[in-house]
Amino acid sequence: MSRYLIVIEKANGNYSAYSPDLPGCVATGKTHEEVTRNMQEAIELHLHGLQEDKLPVPSPIATAEYIAVA
Repeated sequence: MSRYLIVIEKANGNYSAYSPDLPGCVATGKTHEEVTRNMQEAIELHLHGLQEDKLPVPSPIATAEYIAVA
């Protein structure tokens, strides 16, 4: 099982998400929970499509950290 980082951003009236390791793999949702579920499905479909097309599946290498500023 692989774990891919997703970035969730609040937009005007909804949320959007993407994965830095999977260019072009994006999702939206009305709530944080919905965009997370939609992104899970988007990643699964994206990876399945890559495998089906016999393309390399990117390894999850992205990380994230918070930086405190005054």
